[in-house]
Amino acid sequence: MNERSLPASPNWYCSRCSDVSSSGLLGVGAKNNIYLIHVSASSCRVTGELVGHKDLVSGFSFCHHVGQSHICVSSSTDGSVRFWDSDDKVLIREDAAHQTSVTALHWSPLDKNLVVSGDEKGVVVCHWYNTGDTSSFFPEPRTIFCLSCSPHTWSCVAVGYKDGMIVLIDVSRKGEVMHRLRGHDDEIHSLAWSSVSGEDALYCRSEDGDGGGMGVSAGDGKGCYLASGSKDQTVRVWSSTRGKAVMTLKLPFMKKRGSAVDPGVKERLWLHVHWPKGRAAQLVSSCFSGELVMWDLTRAGKQRWTLFGTSSEGQNHNRIVFNMSPVRLQDDRELLVSTSMDREIKCWDLTSLDCLWTLPTLGGFVYALTFSPVGAGCLALGVGDNMIRVWNTLTTQNQYDTRSFWQGIKSKVTALAWHPQKEGSLSFGTDDGKVGIYDVFSNKPPQISSSYHRKTVYTLAWGPPVPPMSFGAAGGKPSCSLYSCAGEGVILQHDPSRLSGEATDIDKLIRDTNSIKHKLSPHTDLSWKPDGKVVAIGNEDGCIDVYEAPALKLLCSIQQHHKIINTLRWHHDHASSAELHGLLASGSSNAIVYVHDLRSIVENPPDGPVVLTEPYRRLCGHTSKITGMAWSPHHDARLVTVSYDGTAQVWDVLQEAALSNYRGHHGYLLSVDWSPVDPDVIWTGGKDFTLQEWRVSKQEFTKPPKGKKNTELKEKMKANPKQKKKNKKTSGSGGAAPPETNGEAVKGEQKAAAGQDLSGEDEDDEVSSTNSPVPAAANVEIQRKAPVTARSKDKPVFPDSNLQKKKKPRSMLPVSTSMDHRPKDDLLQDCVTLAAVRHSEAPPAGCVPGQGDHIHLGLFSDRPALRRMFEAEEESHVEAGHYDSVVYLRLWSGDLEGALQLATEKGELNDHLLSIAPMAGFQAWSRAVEAFVKQLCLQEQYLKAASHLLSINKLYEAVELLRSHKLYREAVALVKARLPADEPVLKELYTCWAAVLEKDGHFSAAAKCYLAAGASFDAAKVIARKNDVSSLRTAASLARISGEVALAQSLALRCAKDLAADLDWVGAQEVLSPQETLLVHRLHLCVAELLAATLSDPPAGSPASGASSNTWALPGEARASIQDRVRGVWEEQFGVSQESVGSHSATYLLQELKSVESPTPTANIPLRQLQLYSSLHLTRAVLSSLLDDDGQLLKEAWQAVSWFRDGGHFCVSAELCRLLYPDGDVRVFSRKYSKTLHRTEEEEEEVKAAANSLQAFVTYHRLYEHWWKNSTRVQNGVSPSDEPTDRVVNGGGVSESRERENAACSTTTRTFDKLDLDASSLLSEPHAVCQAAQRSLGGIQERLAAMVLQHSRAQSVPLHSGEEEEEEEESPTQTSTTGGTSDSHGSADAAQRSEEPETLLSLSAKMSEHQKQLAALPVSIKVYPHPDVVECCLVLLRLSESSPSVSESLQQAAKDLLRKHGAGLKASRRFLP
Repeated sequence: MNERSLPASPNWYCSRCSDVSSSGLLGVGAKNNIYLIHVSASSCRVTGELVGHKDLVSGFSFCHHVGQSHICVSSSTDGSVRFWDSDDKVLIREDAAHQTSVTALHWSPLDKNLVVSGDEKGVVVCHWYNTGDTSSFFPEPRTIFCLSCSPHTWSCVAVGYKDGMIVLIDVSRKGEVMHRLRGHDDEIHSLAWSSVSGEDALYCRSEDGDGGGMGVSAGDGKGCYLASGSKDQTVRVWSSTRGKAVMTLKLPFMKKRGSAVDPGVKERLWLHVHWPKGRAAQLVSSCFSGELVMWDLTRAGKQRWTLFGTSSEGQNHNRIVFNMSPVRLQDDRELLVSTSMDREIKCWDLTSLDCLWTLPTLGGFVYALTFSPVGAGCLALGVGDNMIRVWNTLTTQNQYDTRSFWQGIKSKVTALAWHPQKEGSLSFGTDDGKVGIYDVFSNKPPQISSSYHRKTVYTLAWGPPVPPMSFGAAGGKPSCSLYSCAGEGVILQHDPSRLSGEATDIDKLIRDTNSIKHKLSPHTDLSWKPDGKVVAIGNEDGCIDVYEAPALKLLCSIQQHHKIINTLRWHHDHASSAELHGLLASGSSNAIVYVHDLRSIVENPPDGPVVLTEPYRRLCGHTSKITGMAWSPHHDARLVTVSYDGTAQVWDVLQEAALSNYRGHHGYLLSVDWSPVDPDVIWTGGKDFTLQEWRVSKQEFTKPPKGKKNTELKEKMKANPKQKKKNKKTSGSGGAAPPETNGEAVKGEQKAAAGQDLSGEDEDDEVSSTNSPVPAAANVEIQRKAPVTARSKDKPVFPDSNLQKKKKPRSMLPVSTSMDHRPKDDLLQDCVTLAAVRHSEAPPAGCVPGQGDHIHLGLFSDRPALRRMFEAEEESHVEAGHYDSVVYLRLWSGDLEGALQLATEKGELNDHLLSIAPMAGFQAWSRAVEAFVKQLCLQEQYLKAASHLLSINKLYEAVELLRSHKLYREAVALVKARLPADEPVLKELYTCWAAVLEKDGHFSAAAKCYLAAGASFDAAKVIARKNDVSSLRTAASLARISGEVALAQSLALRCAKDLAADLDWVGAQEVLSPQETLLVHRLHLCVAELLAATLSDPPAGSPASGASSNTWALPGEARASIQDRVRGVWEEQFGVSQESVGSHSATYLLQELKSVESPTPTANIPLRQLQLYSSLHLTRAVLSSLLDDDGQLLKEAWQAVSWFRDGGHFCVSAELCRLLYPDGDVRVFSRKYSKTLHRTEEEEEEVKAAANSLQAFVTYHRLYEHWWKNSTRVQNGVSPSDEPTDRVVNGGGVSESRERENAACSTTTRTFDKLDLDASSLLSEPHAVCQAAQRSLGGIQERLAAMVLQHSRAQSVPLHSGEEEEEEEESPTQTSTTGGTSDSHGSADAAQRSEEPETLLSLSAKMSEHQKQLAALPVSIKVYPHPDVVECCLVLLRLSESSPSVSESLQQAAKDLLRKHGAGLKASRRFLP
């Protein structure tokens, strides 16, 4: 699986969640996986995982039978039981006999096919492995906590329950209960059978009171003992024959941390018991605080128990133990493996009771990991279980020498950073915004910064102090400051020596130094350059800003990413090449990693900020967002990145090549770091709660998997299908169809028992709870439709009476109304009673109208009687919960204020009550409105609530209500309608609304809000985030109109560049034309268009649909060079000539164009992009010709040609040379404008070198053109395709286009024409020396690589066959032979190697000699190369055989050079004697 790893923490509160096989393989359930760990007496190693459960693993057991020891079984809270093959790590079978969470599981030690499981409802299921059958029993209606199969009787199973009951059942008799063991009064945590058959005499205290302290026989020799551990702090030993307890062991009270355990207080406890094999009188149990105790059942008092791990401090667990699993080694040494709440797995020697080793585990996401720059091999981990781990990875005695730090940490540790000089000083950031510093070499609590972030801390970095912290005397300011970046987008600077002081926000310094008035984008990451000169800050909008310390002056802005920046890393400053010191790698929420070369900007800071839109390198391959990266401290330009696609990728940045891909994690990765001591080792951590160490060279894959993101999305959609609402329509005359639910209701997540907290975090979305049931009415709409078929005459169809029937309204006076539904005699008597009340002075005895049995008479009597009736009716309504009726009764009786108060208390206010509330006074009305507003907000009627606030003149409160519920449109309309235009709240509303719209991707609407708020800069930037042509064009226009000149230029250039890439030259010119300051870029695009139209080899692929060309790009004069056409178009269309002044002068334009940078040429750049880069230098060349600067002209012309050559486009380079110099003479730059370069002795060496190199390549292309034009096959010679194929042009192979042109040539045979060129420029002795040294150096490097490869293979994997050994023996020989023939001494070297085998030392010495030889050569020879001199010699000598045009002196010079530098080539033998 990997080298070393820290697995996820075993699940808590499970009776049997770990087990060890007879071969020493430990399986532990952690989250929804089972981790397999190979254990021995000296060490342990994680070997794999069993993945498949959808919910938390609640039980695990191996089959302890010969031949099946690799088979294991697991259970889960999702109700499933799964059988696994631990060797192949595959699922064998899944049983779904349980309907609820499985809480206990055990594989019978006597029957190799029997597995017994129990669930929280009390159901016991027997699983038969060989047949796949299951049988269920229901012995007790209680929650099962644990169970254990007897090792002596296959059908006997002990089951422990939550309420303290233990039941022995016989599974062969349908779960018949044999004994009920009563004695415990709380949860049964564990059951363990004695491995020794029979019930011999033990020291016991009889449960019935007899026996005293003497040794007595507890049984008759049959059956065996059963031990149980309970939450009631006791261990009981039971007789399985009598069904009674024979011994009770109370846990000893041990002192811990200076205080004893109070025996009267039941602490949080999990009591696990284990009966060692073959030891009838010894029992192991856990204790209160993680201690393990060995009980001697034959003794009494304090001599009865012995504590584990007393030989040295710190051996025991410090939290409660959940599981103990035994294993017997081949030397009969018995070990015990324990898991605990302290997230450690320990291995114990049952003979010495000492801890042999400890394996730390992780209980959360691995958010951060970093190696100390001072302490070698000291690895710090920030984990989501609220702890920091510091691992000394270089310890030889203890592979997992780890310390945990938890003091002062109350939430997930999300960021870590070691101090760059102070050993042991570790800063950390947490999920709740806390920043602190730990001294890992002391036991002191951490220092906590008094300045908290509002959101999660994502990044910590040490760097030089900046103002105001950098002010003051040298002794008073810190050497390093701690910088923290959090989710709210703020970067704080902390003083590590005074964390109690207030931290400073660096945004203020950035604004003051750079005179920024607009809103800064929220920051998401920062990275200081190792030398502390500059800092790179990533932002939420995808922009990366680079600032110069200490004033934080903005040097450049990288606008490459368009999503939030997640990680930034500078290349280390101990690279062999100084050019790599300025590399900055960045990763964002898109899947591409960009690398920028900022060395020139850092070393030579520009006057103003530069905008970079082109990366130095692109690293493509990941399929999801980048979360972390690290540069290799051992290699140059080697980078490892981790991503949400679940893989780690190693890159060769300079080659843009993927080297190795690691896929050992399950879930996305969050952190990565390179080992500081082993260049082949990388450490990664992620969502799966694991830290893994792996080797780059041992990975099977080189690139991330394709399409993994889409696959995971489909699986997620299958796991949680969205329930769609469908209208069920009727058909025929059958009426409406019945409602149907979309899928079955899924039960909610339940615990196996009270307090059963399984290890894990709330953040874990891999083990997600199931969906709660949804009522059918919420899922389905029923549409009733009248039948369309003809009605039958015999059976007419009537409308549904239920739909036509109206619901009768509820009576306001239900009590009095019910009195009118009595028998007739009672109703007649009521008439008599009412008459007596109205017409006599005294009412009849016992008759009180409106009360009691005469309540209904209150309606027909006087007002006091009516009030009494109302009171009785109100009591009835209150009991029934009809408060609205009570309100109306009070309203009718004139108690308006009471009605409003009751409606307010019961939430029954309505529009009608509010309309009459003013009758009760302004105060009562205002209170009622405010209460009604709260009621409406609870009902999500925010617009209505705001309108009611306006009725009591609370305008600002109404606006705030709308804003707080994101009803920005309505809030803005209200403010503009009721408040002045300069109201500050209006700008605040626009800004908040724009932020929400921008976050949701509505960029156009957000821009309108920014414009309305007066933030034109932000409006332009947000429109440009779409990054398409139309958006960039609009953003540029908006910025130009608003006066944001710099931004307008930047956006216009980006838009024009995209249009030019799509060959829309007209559109590109239109975008740049409104801005006069961009004239030089218009000239550049003009040159690019002319170059694209003139080159005979157009870009590959069909042109874009929006392609368009200007009239000046139409085919021109046949003999005119491209530079002459450029000057003509410039004069006619742009007014640029030698006489131009001001902003149109060549001096000004050339100075502007020099600020435009282009990347280093590579073979991965598309041809269209190459044309843009080449045209840039061609533009500079033409401007230099206007200034009569011949030296600059030659250098720029050389650059223009070299772009295509270095990009691998040989034919395009040859065509450009022909267009620039039709006569083949680089001194003649223009015939139309009489521009001839005059070579002088005083000109610079660099200019001479550029001119000679350019002339050599022009001659080189003309030489091949002459050869291909005249002949393709000579009768007595070899065809051009047989020419030496091992020639090298500037260190790289000749393009394949040359061979294609060879094949396309004519097949006729004739003599060669006269050679009309001066080929002497091709035969340069210094360049021949340089090229020969480079070839020799390349050959040595190939032999060294083959030697290292052979050595690594011989050490890592033994040879399996003689063929493999033979291949590896032949490989270096072949490689060395190939490399050896590349220089003039190749034959001698090969002979020497055949006699004496080469060694690493000899090859290194040769390499050093060649490197010295190269270093001694002038720089101009290496900067301005020539075509391969040996190749040119071979071509000239080949031409001389059929053409007399090659002079004798030229032939002799070619032979001399060939003899010196190419004698070892096979093709040279034909021309050398």
